Amino acid sequence: MDPDVFYRFVELALEEDLGDGDHSTLSCISATARGKAVLKVKQDAVLAGMEVAEKIFLHKDPSARFTSFKKDGDRVLAGDIAFEVESFATVILQCERLVLNCMQRMSGIATLTREYVTLLQGCRTRLLDTRKTTPNFRLLEKEAVRIGGALNHRFGLYDMIMLKDNHIDFCGSIATAVDRAWHYVQQKKPSLSIEVETRSMQEVIEVVACGKQKVKRIMLDNFSPELLRQALTYIEEHSEKGTFETEASGGITQENIRNYADTGVDFISVGALIHQAKSIDLSLKASLFTNTN
Repeated sequence: MDPDVFYRFVELALEEDLGDGDHSTLSCISATARGKAVLKVKQDAVLAGMEVAEKIFLHKDPSARFTSFKKDGDRVLAGDIAFEVESFATVILQCERLVLNCMQRMSGIATLTREYVTLLQGCRTRLLDTRKTTPNFRLLEKEAVRIGGALNHRFGLYDMIMLKDNHIDFCGSIATAVDRAWHYVQQKKPSLSIEVETRSMQEVIEVVACGKQKVKRIMLDNFSPELLRQALTYIEEHSEKGTFETEASGGITQENIRNYADTGVDFISVGALIHQAKSIDLSLKASLFTNTN
């Protein structure tokens, strides 16, 4: 994770929650009081956000002591204790909701991602996430996908060129869109790779014809497994091995992902890893309170 992006997120999230002060805590807890709290797991899950929690507490109190009993990616059971934190009681109380919100959401994503990854065992196909994320929370959602065992697709609009249906329709043709993107990359940012979304066999044929040495990956969007096989066969027969990476996307679920993977496609992208994940029930409970006044 980019530390600058992460800590900017933490500061904005705390500002949103604290406003002009945590008056519940300020009204009854001494600023010098110290305490401990433990994170309790309340349902079986794949744990994610442990490093995030530690960074949040230490960001607010560099003297805090964070003891991990589990690590990111561990399978945990209801009743497990994931960590213990010792800090000023005010810091624990002020960070509690942010830590829980992050870990509950991240653990939900990691848990669902692991379910999908398990279904791909034995296949060469790799699982990707998408940009269908919560605004301003993408950094942690994509980190949770990685913890769950999948790969991150592009993080934003700036780290890969993806020519989707609207780009192609606005340009008038795939060939025009690819040509313009290629020249742009050469002039502006040679490190960018180009991916093109296709919606039919005809569009696959067009990309193969105009995209050699220009396009890195062909996305096959909303193809059935049968049509996907045809497309992959065409790409293989009409280009040198390794010319194009291939990615299947659209309408792929836990029920049918294995059928798609069995075609031999390089990647499968699933937006549901993030936008369909359910948060995991976790709680932060005080285990010791010491009033130093």
